Amino acid sequence: MRFSHLSTDADAHPHLAAVLGDGALFLDEVMERAPRDLQDLIERGDEGLAEVRTVVEAAEASGRELIPVHGLRHASAVLRPPHVIAIGANYAAHASELKLRSEKAATVFNLWPNSLTGHGATTSWPADLSTQVDYEAELGVIIGTPARNVSVRDALDYVWGYTVVNDITARDLQFSEAQWSRCKSFDGFTPTGPVVVTADEIPDPQDLWLTTNVDGAILQDASTADMVRSVAEIIEFLSRSATIPPGTLISTGSPGGAGYSRTPPVFLRDRSTVTVSIGGIGSLTTYCRVI
Repeated sequence: MRFSHLSTDADAHPHLAAVLGDGALFLDEVMERAPRDLQDLIERGDEGLAEVRTVVEAAEASGRELIPVHGLRHASAVLRPPHVIAIGANYAAHASELKLRSEKAATVFNLWPNSLTGHGATTSWPADLSTQVDYEAELGVIIGTPARNVSVRDALDYVWGYTVVNDITARDLQFSEAQWSRCKSFDGFTPTGPVVVTADEIPDPQDLWLTTNVDGAILQDASTADMVRSVAEIIEFLSRSATIPPGTLISTGSPGGAGYSRTPPVFLRDRSTVTVSIGGIGSLTTYCRVI
């Protein structure tokens, strides 16, 4: 199944919807006790998801009319996640182009929740704070059940779903500070979506293709097979030291092709349009404004 947080206009509170092709079914219109957002649905466990499946299938069978998604507004595909964890330098090509060391252990940092935004949103930043804003296509993994001391063999059983992430980064801040959270956590610097796809629809997260299109040019084009550490290995690594709670979003790193490494560099500018796509999940578009 596919889920989005959608609203009918700019001022409306987003509601959780099942996305069926080009149409959306708002769950609170067909369920008495509808989950208020994806986090609520995840916390209801397997029974909660099974109930939603039954309701959605019944609505489809009855011929209920869907609302065209193109006329709706997207919020972040994840809302209220307990953690947003990012993995750095997880593709050898990206680590090399940024001249980052490939450490024996994974590079882990947090993204601040204010950075979350949705498909089709406009992300803005002040010109006097950064002039080197870059894009990063990443596979987002959403944890479904508490993960502690998980083995690689079992790790994917703890995944609830997957989404698309653009890990927007202020490179001039990144290379002037000892940590990476601030440079990646401006308001709107972590677009996610347009949907979260349940794990059963993605048989192998290491067999997905990622692309980034900036103003009409394909600048990233790679496979998740190129990850230094697989999704399962990341979950094992993180769960050894702390329990990963349900709803946690893990952004798994970006392949090569970053704008910073190009000659000349390609940075996001005022009115740039960025679309990050992952096969089997969807395409996430962000509009940029420099203020």
